[in-house]
Amino acid sequence: MSLPMKRLLIALSCAMAALSAAAQSTPPDDALYRALGGTPGLTKLMADFVPRLAADPRIGEFFKETKLSELQKQLVDQFCVVSGGSCVYEGETMKNSHAEMKIRKADFNALVEVLQESMDRQGIPFSVQNRLLARLAPMHRDIVNTR
Repeated sequence: MSLPMKRLLIALSCAMAALSAAAQSTPPDDALYRALGGTPGLTKLMADFVPRLAADPRIGEFFKETKLSELQKQLVDQFCVVSGGSCVYEGETMKNSHAEMKIRKADFNALVEVLQESMDRQGIPFSVQNRLLARLAPMHRDIVNTR
């Protein structure tokens, strides 16, 4: 797995740890998870999203040495947790995994665009996409580290 990918996974982990801590203090709301189709829906989404990331000319370089199947699995777990599912994410924190990757705001935005394309292709309603993106947005501060 490439260093950039490891850092991406670490950054995602941090966000997940924070969400897990919050989830322990309140009853879980899995409405978004269910709206995304649960684990099967997230698996299908990531099967479309991860290859698009790797092929994207703007950000594909970050994934060139990444084991895409492992990334896909970790993203399913992470998105499951973020959306309120009962999965467990065991990857690195977002901050640690992205610390030395020199990720710019434009790189982050490109990833979001690719995710939106994948969600569109999977027929995920716009309102559900917005709810997911709102939950993922706080990761920005742990991922973007270069101007």
